[in-house]
Amino acid sequence: MRFLKKLLKWVVILFGLLIIILYITDTDYLIKAVRTIYLQGYTTAYLEDYKKFDNKVIENGSSLPWPNHKDYNTVKETEGLNEINESNGTIAYVIIKNDSIWFENYYGGFNEDSQTNSFSMAKSYVSGLMGKAIEQGYIKSLDQPVSDFLPSFNEGLAAKMTVGDLSSMASGTSWDEKYYSPFSIVTRAYFDDDLEKVMLGLKVVDEPGQAFKYSSGDTQMLALVIEKATGKKLYDYLTETFWKPLGCENSTLWQVDSEAHDLVKAYCCIASNAKDFARYGKLFKDHGKWNGKQILDSTFVAKSITPRFPKSPEYGYGWWMKDIGDKHFFMMRGHLGQYVIVEPNDNIIIVRLGHSKGTNNEVGSFTADIDTYIKEAYKMLNND
Repeated sequence: MRFLKKLLKWVVILFGLLIIILYITDTDYLIKAVRTIYLQGYTTAYLEDYKKFDNKVIENGSSLPWPNHKDYNTVKETEGLNEINESNGTIAYVIIKNDSIWFENYYGGFNEDSQTNSFSMAKSYVSGLMGKAIEQGYIKSLDQPVSDFLPSFNEGLAAKMTVGDLSSMASGTSWDEKYYSPFSIVTRAYFDDDLEKVMLGLKVVDEPGQAFKYSSGDTQMLALVIEKATGKKLYDYLTETFWKPLGCENSTLWQVDSEAHDLVKAYCCIASNAKDFARYGKLFKDHGKWNGKQILDSTFVAKSITPRFPKSPEYGYGWWMKDIGDKHFFMMRGHLGQYVIVEPNDNIIIVRLGHSKGTNNEVGSFTADIDTYIKEAYKMLNND
């Protein structure tokens, strides 16, 4: 009994020392990481982790439900789609044809209104908010220096960094995109309660505007720029600019770093559903128009879905691009395989949400699951 008491005493002492060390080394964000992710049995962020964080509500306005296609759900999933849905834990799969719901199904206890984490699909929204801020005169152009809004980036290479560099992920900063390391800046940003402090600590180490390098930090810094430029919280700006005008059926949530600092995790973390996410894809498919009204400048939309750098044809400004055969797709993409995939010539939108994108967890690359979700959708459509 005495031994157990001594052991317990030393465990408490060591645990206390560990906590002190975390605070001294400014890695106390790991406490939150352990509590919200690792103790829940996960090794990375997961679909419903938003429930463990502070969020701000993005209200919907007058909702406008998607119409059902005349052939709604007359074709079932292919064998290949069923296989990948099961192996990768798909929770939503939707095909929209000619702006009508042609097919939809939900799995694993989720339904059409279930909220799940967008992860990096949020980047496309943030880039669009930048476009709107330019249109409204808050930001002069894509070429305006970031230092006009964030003065700490006004020297050396940092002074050359533009707003457009952030949207196209060409900032040249020291951000390192490592999702599964608890000590990476990505993990710190996800759990730290003061994101602005994290972002302002970045260094520009390469010439900005020269090459694409996938960086969630660029989108987070862009959010700071937009908030400084507009004087509006990003969740409010999204509400008034896109969420309400696009007739979203459900209110949504956007994670913030903390109630005290109230900065959205702009590179991720909008909790919504497949059909409301799809509306943003339709907006870009239709050159920025929604029900005949120009919501976003068509020139900006075209630029967004055009590669900035010839050596990186996969990325424009906040959007990914991929060719399969003679078809050209642009898409929103997120961690664990969250996708809104658009083929404008065929007037097709494919949405997939789920727990995994398969065994390949490489960041910033097109994983094989994307091709499968597209090809199986077209097999279904061709059976129509």
